[in-house]
Amino acid sequence: MINREQISADYQQIQDEICAALEHLDGQAKFEEEKWEREGGGGGRTRIIQNGNILEKGGVNFSAVHGNLPASIKKSLQIEQDDFFATGISIVIHPNHPLVPIIHMNIRYFEMPSSFVEGRQPVRWFGGGIDLTPHYVIDDDARFFHQYLKSVCDAYYHDFYHRFKLWADDYFYIKHRNETRGIGGIFYDRLTANDELSWDNIFEFSKALGRSFIPIYTELVNRNRIKEFTNDQQQWQYQRRSRYTEFNLVYDAGTKFGLETNGRIESILMSLPPTAKWIYNYQPQPGSEEEKTLSLLKKGINWA
Repeated sequence: MINREQISADYQQIQDEICAALEHLDGQAKFEEEKWEREGGGGGRTRIIQNGNILEKGGVNFSAVHGNLPASIKKSLQIEQDDFFATGISIVIHPNHPLVPIIHMNIRYFEMPSSFVEGRQPVRWFGGGIDLTPHYVIDDDARFFHQYLKSVCDAYYHDFYHRFKLWADDYFYIKHRNETRGIGGIFYDRLTANDELSWDNIFEFSKALGRSFIPIYTELVNRNRIKEFTNDQQQWQYQRRSRYTEFNLVYDAGTKFGLETNGRIESILMSLPPTAKWIYNYQPQPGSEEEKTLSLLKKGINWA
């Protein structure tokens, strides 16, 4: 059966692959790496890219941490053990072009080592997802994104896409704005083995999802990077970035977990954009592309 050492090693390889491909896609900027250690156990590799041809700011982070869980996390996870191990990759890319979307991906694994006792069901699971936040929703791009994710999901289990798409719609929802953060994608958590899915199957799905990042984002960047844009469109991009920021600081479970388990602050908050704007009571012009985008930031749209 797969173990945490193998999972960590494969996740690090995927991090390497994604960083190399993003540098090639940008053509100018290079990742800066900072290795860090967590007080309490474990560490990671933070990799940041900035001020590129197309990638204004992005992070492709790997971590493998362990130690004791705070009481608040134990309560939220509804578990009794104190010890934990968690590893994963977290990616957020903010482009400098308003017609190129923000993208986020995360693949992760969690276990409680003390639960691995013969005769007992160990506490362990996989989680992850990928979602797209366009500044302007482009129908063809949205369909491409969701159809690609559906093909990845369908290769592993017949209802993964349907279940995980609904989960993403609910998760990436800004309640205080009554709008979704973007056009969703897929999201899942606490995925465990059962009679139909082995741990190996779930791990292979996790890696396939991780490796879907580059073909998806390369296609979306290259479709839009050479298009001209106006200053007004750039200002709208900054306005949409503010919504992204609000979600990450108010609702994002990964941000909360990292902060409550004494994670590395710079790595946790790398998801925030370099520039965002909060314009008081901004209202788009009737019939504009901005108004169209707002009309599509809702749950339940069948893009695939």
